[in-house]
Amino acid sequence: MSNNSNFVDYVKIFCASGNGGKGSMHLRREKFIPKGGPDGGDGGRGGHIILRGNSQYWTLIHLKYRKHIRADHGVAGSGALRKGADGEDIYLEVPLGTVVRDAETKEFLFEVTTDGEEKILVQGGRGGKGNAFFKSSTNQTPRYSQPGEEGVENWFIFELKILADVGLVGFPNAGKSTLLSKLSAAKPKIADYPFTTLEPNLGIVEYRDHKSFVMADIPGIIEGAHEGRGLGLRFLKHIERNSMLLFMIPADSKDIKSDYYILENELKMFNPELVDKDRILAITKSDLLDSELQELIKENLPLNLKTIFISSFTGKGLDALKDMIWQSLNS
Repeated sequence: MSNNSNFVDYVKIFCASGNGGKGSMHLRREKFIPKGGPDGGDGGRGGHIILRGNSQYWTLIHLKYRKHIRADHGVAGSGALRKGADGEDIYLEVPLGTVVRDAETKEFLFEVTTDGEEKILVQGGRGGKGNAFFKSSTNQTPRYSQPGEEGVENWFIFELKILADVGLVGFPNAGKSTLLSKLSAAKPKIADYPFTTLEPNLGIVEYRDHKSFVMADIPGIIEGAHEGRGLGLRFLKHIERNSMLLFMIPADSKDIKSDYYILENELKMFNPELVDKDRILAITKSDLLDSELQELIKENLPLNLKTIFISSFTGKGLDALKDMIWQSLNS
């Protein structure tokens, strides 16, 4: 991935919540009340660090250079039952589909999936109780208070899984970027060599009556991607979230059926659940075919698979493809 890329889908961040303020050990002292009781207030709680889902964000780039994030400490309590102020919470806005893990154990902690959803990442320490809290009928003047609780600190990994409705699956060069640029306002950089797309391109495809769906071009899978060959593995995870898959194989492929099974196998090896997703096979570059050839190809396609012949170049089949996708997403 190029260093100047704006698409950042992985950051590692150190987060520390605030310590709680300590409770006050204070006895009331006023002119005419020589032996006032305990009136030490509680300490405030330390600040939390909270993640908030924001549908306007598409990447984690805004967090890339914030390596250490620390929330404020709670303020100590004081006399006259004054409670210390709470430390201010820090809110980190993250795109939907952000997964958080413990950096050391790699344990999955939670995922942010809806706009405005808030999840506490590290909780601020509780404020200590002032001595007023410990007053009882048997202990009229407690001369002790609690210290505040310490905050929590840890390294975390934030990873972004793209939330798209349609994931494009195909070998490098299958025409995925071209289709995306034709169907949506996305302007992927397109060149004709394997692994052109080094990062997922998202496109919003307008459908009838102001409806739309999101399509993600996931960089080409090559055989062995699930073993981490090529760029495969890093991007296969983006497909996990798509609600349907659009397989794309060019009409001039030597063996469409076997290409399809190779792609399917890559997905299966990576995550068997992917195989349960609804799918459509688009034969691209089909402006090169006459009807006779098209029929021939049809006879050799996998059975029971929704198939369509398209050409991004001439526009052939693109409206029908959008209809098929829409029906699949809304069935």
